[in-house]
Amino acid sequence: MPAKGVSRVGGLGTAVGACLLLVAGLSACGSSGKSAGSTGDHAETSAAAGPSGASSKASGPSPTATGGLRLPPLHAGFDYQIGGAYPPPAGVRIVSRDRTAAPAPGLYNICYVNAFQAQPDERASWPADLLLRDGHGKVVVDEDWGEALLDIRTPAKRERVAARIGRWIDGCADKGYDAVEPDNYDSYTRSRHLLTSDDAMAFITLLSRHAHARQLAIGQKNTVELAGSRKRLGLDFAVAEECAEYDECGRYAKAFDDQVIVIEYTDGGLRKARAGFAGRLSIVRRDVQVSTPGSSDYVRKVR
Repeated sequence: MPAKGVSRVGGLGTAVGACLLLVAGLSACGSSGKSAGSTGDHAETSAAAGPSGASSKASGPSPTATGGLRLPPLHAGFDYQIGGAYPPPAGVRIVSRDRTAAPAPGLYNICYVNAFQAQPDERASWPADLLLRDGHGKVVVDEDWGEALLDIRTPAKRERVAARIGRWIDGCADKGYDAVEPDNYDSYTRSRHLLTSDDAMAFITLLSRHAHARQLAIGQKNTVELAGSRKRLGLDFAVAEECAEYDECGRYAKAFDDQVIVIEYTDGGLRKARAGFAGRLSIVRRDVQVSTPGSSDYVRKVR
């Protein structure tokens, strides 16, 4: 599993157990194995994000999935901006940003949403019965991020949770994003055996159908153990954190026909990813805070 410590806009921060406050008092927290990313539960404040709602569908050819959906360009420059939007560096063709941010004009844009867990500051807005509870009625929490797991154990509850996440996906489509990246697909592994991989796959299928109905491609976030089921679940590409560090990139590449975006958080991970997949996959090295330029933590490397 990817190392804990990445950050998400709007989350209760962790980065190796520490909580950092980002732009305008937003806290950054993330999930690895989960996502290095923002949860999308607060407004993105970066001026670099551009006007809200502006369409910025990338121009030029791009691979297509069944039904004519546009997939990310293969082996292309990528930037992971889920900790805050800023002007993409030269050579970048794909950007992933929090759902509250505007997409980057002219690029292939992926919209990050926290789909399987509730942000600490969003928890109260969820119906109490949609928060996963143990046999004593206590909410099950991902302790690394302080996020309550969502209860997707039954078809009825999955439909209700999916309805809310679907509205977030609608927002991504309305802003002009090309794809969506639902985070915490692997939350069942942190559920104290209350959730199963079948629950996760049934739920991601609902999100896939909704994304495709809005002409958005959908990426599998981490969870390499379920990559072999991606076609029947409707997943179009993968966003894999630290797959080189954990020797998983080959499994993603095989399952997704090289349609894989790789984020490494160490120089060693970047070197290993490039050594094995530099000519095939989209690879970037980011800092675990997924911070913005000008921050003392900011790191972005491609070689």
